[in-house]
Amino acid sequence: MARNEALDPVEATPPASPPEPEFQNGFTLKTLIGAIFIALFMVPGGMYLGLVAGQGVGDAAEWVTIVLFAEVARRSYQPLRKQEIYILFYIASSLTTVVNAERGLAGGPMSNLIWNAYFRTSQAARPIADKIPDWAVPSATSPGLVHRELWHAHWLMPIILLVVTELCGRLSWMGLGYALFRITSDVEKLPFPYAPVAASGATALSEAGSESWRWGIFSTGTVIGLLFGLVYVGVPVLTGTMFGHSVEILPIPFADYTKNVANFAPAAIVGLSFSLGNVLMGFVLPYEIVAGAMAASVAALIIGNPLLYKAGLLPNYHPGGDAILTKLSVDMDFWLSAGIGVNLAVAILGIGLVFKAFRDAKKHQIERKFSLAPPPPGRGDVPIWIALAAWLGSTATLVVLCRWLIPEFPAWILIFFGFLWSPMNSYISARMHGLTGRGVSFPYLKEASVVASGYRGVDVWYAPIPLADQGPVAQRFREVELTGTKLNSILYAEIAMFPIVMIASFAFWSFFWNSNALPSAAYPYAQKFWPIQAQLQSVMQQINVPRPNGEVGWFAKAIKPMYVLGGTAGGLILYGIFGLFKLPLLFFYGFAGGLGLYPANTIPQFFGAWFGRRYMAKRYGAENWSRYAPVLLAGFSCGTGLISLASISIALVSKAVAKLPY
Repeated sequence: MARNEALDPVEATPPASPPEPEFQNGFTLKTLIGAIFIALFMVPGGMYLGLVAGQGVGDAAEWVTIVLFAEVARRSYQPLRKQEIYILFYIASSLTTVVNAERGLAGGPMSNLIWNAYFRTSQAARPIADKIPDWAVPSATSPGLVHRELWHAHWLMPIILLVVTELCGRLSWMGLGYALFRITSDVEKLPFPYAPVAASGATALSEAGSESWRWGIFSTGTVIGLLFGLVYVGVPVLTGTMFGHSVEILPIPFADYTKNVANFAPAAIVGLSFSLGNVLMGFVLPYEIVAGAMAASVAALIIGNPLLYKAGLLPNYHPGGDAILTKLSVDMDFWLSAGIGVNLAVAILGIGLVFKAFRDAKKHQIERKFSLAPPPPGRGDVPIWIALAAWLGSTATLVVLCRWLIPEFPAWILIFFGFLWSPMNSYISARMHGLTGRGVSFPYLKEASVVASGYRGVDVWYAPIPLADQGPVAQRFREVELTGTKLNSILYAEIAMFPIVMIASFAFWSFFWNSNALPSAAYPYAQKFWPIQAQLQSVMQQINVPRPNGEVGWFAKAIKPMYVLGGTAGGLILYGIFGLFKLPLLFFYGFAGGLGLYPANTIPQFFGAWFGRRYMAKRYGAENWSRYAPVLLAGFSCGTGLISLASISIALVSKAVAKLPY
């Protein structure tokens, strides 16, 4: 009877106050073997899928690896602890990340070199091909490029620079990210609403087969994910493999009604996503955040766009385009500049709130609450000065490296980006992640700075300028803490992963590139989209190059200072109005972040948040539901990942045994 109750989410009730987790090391021999397994089997699959279909293995690699190793370990009477499961999740997500989604590039850092090789020899790059530096990619006449040999001596300098910059990048995010975690989580006690998802998944899998409410709900979510994934992912992939034409029962990525409403609502971006993942994501996120994002996206892209069009502010919009084309045109005409302004307003408010918090602390003489107290014992913390020293050292290395590679570029911009802007922006972003689950970005900041600097070289676009947002890392450390994993396990995992990912990336990309030209008919996605991406990159890398006829480039046309100032003022005014009506602060942050989002995604997310709050929370209790929802979402991700990987495997086998055209 107890067994049935444990598996029934209606009857099972989590303990009112779960015990504090016991911190244990998550990086062990089992997780090291898991990292090697992922590098050998998941990484090449992700590379191939990216070139063929434009997407990586994603959740499939993460959850399939975890389930496989958990079951093997359990049957060997050495079950994985939740700390080991989480580190496996961390390693899988790190190794299989798609480096550039628009280009379908996965498989580690070496994919950037392959793209640079293609771009330098592409038709789009002809105006600037001779200006691309050899330290980024060998010349077009190099044997290493002509014969597609990544192991050629001419690739030595680009590879060395890539390894150095990757190493500095890891030291930077671990150092500054850890310091931000200590401030936002330990001192400010921010909730980090996204963090419990991965933590709950690892905890549930570690309790498989036990009398656990988590395992029952995780299993329920997995079954839902399997059924939905079969319809949403499996049917299109399998029908495309068998018949050469995909059959979509549910439209991917969403049903687009933009053309249907163009006659009476020109420029309105109308659609609806049928992905159940959006609804479940609404279960997890704070209700105010989701409501604000939905209100902003509907107000801006459905209601606001037709008004802007009638006012003559959308000159590049032409009726008849789909949602993607329409959004590109309206962004260029209005929302790109306005969005930069709103993000500036959020940044100003974020800085203001920090100063207000410290001022109030001083006023009420509670400075101790804002001092960096000692971390919990046994959590695996490192002295914060070591973390900051790692960040400072890596940033200084990148600044010196940039000065060596592009000596004529203004040094003050490198110093400003590395030592002032990046930490400030990262802190603001970390607070946003802690409050809302979303960061804050400043689009085209690098491009605008290069243009404003007056520098005319193309080599600046290939230099490792130290401009980074490490705010999301604070959330990652919070996930580690929630699973009871020692924080230094991340350090050990990164030390082990770095040589593994570099070697695997070099070996597999050398094989792929040498075997077939990229792009080619063997890789449909790359063949279709790489020329488009090359054209866009060529345009971007010429924005600082003087034009002989004095024509103004598209970037200068898209960034409109008056709209930026209007967006900043509008964001600050909205903050004041929301405060006047005593609306929650999270609603404002959600509203600011939702201005650029598709209503097709924000509407089902809001439905999930509303349904969870109005029905599920009342049925199971608000406190219980807040614990159920992340576990349910983690199980759903596992189920859809399993179906995705199974479908992809069948497709890869089919392509491998298909009759060649010659």
